[in-house]
Amino acid sequence: METSSQLLSLDQKKEEDVGTSLFHCHMKQRRLFNPQEEMKFLLHRLIVVASLPQQLADRKDLGVHYEELNQRLQRYYQGDAITGLLLLYPTCMLHVIESSSEVLVSLLQDLRDMQEQPHCVLIEAPRVLVMSHDLPSRLFQQWSYKVLNVPARVGGMLSRDGLEKEEEEDTDTLVSTALSMLLKLGNHLLKATKGSKMPLGSVLDAVPEMIVPQDILVQLLSRGDLLSPQQYLQAYHTPLHILMDSERTWPPPEQLRCEF
Repeated sequence: METSSQLLSLDQKKEEDVGTSLFHCHMKQRRLFNPQEEMKFLLHRLIVVASLPQQLADRKDLGVHYEELNQRLQRYYQGDAITGLLLLYPTCMLHVIESSSEVLVSLLQDLRDMQEQPHCVLIEAPRVLVMSHDLPSRLFQQWSYKVLNVPARVGGMLSRDGLEKEEEEDTDTLVSTALSMLLKLGNHLLKATKGSKMPLGSVLDAVPEMIVPQDILVQLLSRGDLLSPQQYLQAYHTPLHILMDSERTWPPPEQLRCEF
């Protein structure tokens, strides 16, 4: 009996050390199916948009800025690969980054710092489009940027049949459209560049219809629904306080003290 009890206690201790929650079971399966990755870090994806200042003479300067920043981050967070795509439109940018949470927070801090500079010539009014957590795989195999020369269209957006819409779409629809197009573009790039020496820029030039239209980004930037990097970081670092049902008491302690 003592031996059985000891074995049971050892099993319980092992479960406590490893974890028995649904999260731990999920992580165990991921380690089993991805032994090469060894689950060094969870993969996240950050998508941000921003306006480009008129005084930005060469949009490649922003691409060079992120190239240098990515190199510094990869030296600091060794093993945390950074992949993604930076699209530089005539008036705005769309940036997709895949990496660990530490790297993405550092990128948001860099955006915040640039926004706080009184005379920043690289970006204006950056906004967080979406942050996706615990991704099963990467959408991009490397990080790169592309300068786009698309005509700026004034007026409403174009519908699928080519007719111009008079009314504007709501923010949720715009975000959903942008994300859907990005996912399709990422999957296309993954297939088109696999085993091919064709530059990424040439692949993008061949499928202009798959690139998120600049009009959608301009509309998103004009809304007040998206968080700035500063607002996102503030929410990220704020502790989450959840009031449990067991903490709800009636009458309140103050009322009891008054009655006595």
